[in-house]
Amino acid sequence: MSDDQNKAQGGSAASSDEEREAKRKAAAEARAARAAAKAAASEAEAQEPESKPPSPRQGELDGIVALLKREIGEEAVVEAGINQLNGDMPIVEVRSGHWPEAARLLKEHGDMNYRYLRNVSGVDYESHLEVVYCLLSLDSGRDCAVKVKTDRTAPSIPSVTPLWSAANWNEREIFDLLGIDFPGHPDLRRIMMPDDWDGHPLRKDYIPLDPEV
Repeated sequence: MSDDQNKAQGGSAASSDEEREAKRKAAAEARAARAAAKAAASEAEAQEPESKPPSPRQGELDGIVALLKREIGEEAVVEAGINQLNGDMPIVEVRSGHWPEAARLLKEHGDMNYRYLRNVSGVDYESHLEVVYCLLSLDSGRDCAVKVKTDRTAPSIPSVTPLWSAANWNEREIFDLLGIDFPGHPDLRRIMMPDDWDGHPLRKDYIPLDPEV
């Protein structure tokens, strides 16, 4: 091999090393920039005043809470708040034992008229299980969400299928995948998994038969 060829190969290797070093340096600078931006955002958020203007839908939430407490009892409502990330939707947590009465009140009371059950979903928070009911008034266009919690050892929430027929398959799905019982449901059985399936696939502690799947 000639001296010129050796020099060319040496120059090519040096150029490749320089390119790798430049890419490594650029990646490090990008990571540092992202970290700095994240830190600045966190600092700015911490410096924001804690007091925020009330939600434009605070009155709706207050009305729901007042009605439930007045007609059912103070103990019926666990907590309430506004979901600012979802159009300032009012959210109320109702105790499981008071849910059937609260559901009927929300559907049939003239000030509420939440006659349409938009969605029902279940969540495993590891410390407890929770079912969320999203309601809509077709008269006013207002919506709200009701949360009902239950323990993980013997989870049970009264069914609202007799009140909203749309809850039928939703409650069956939650029963199937999370193992929550819905007393009062007219046909509570698995809807996705076989009847003899062991466990509930959406539980955080569920162990699949084949971990690779």
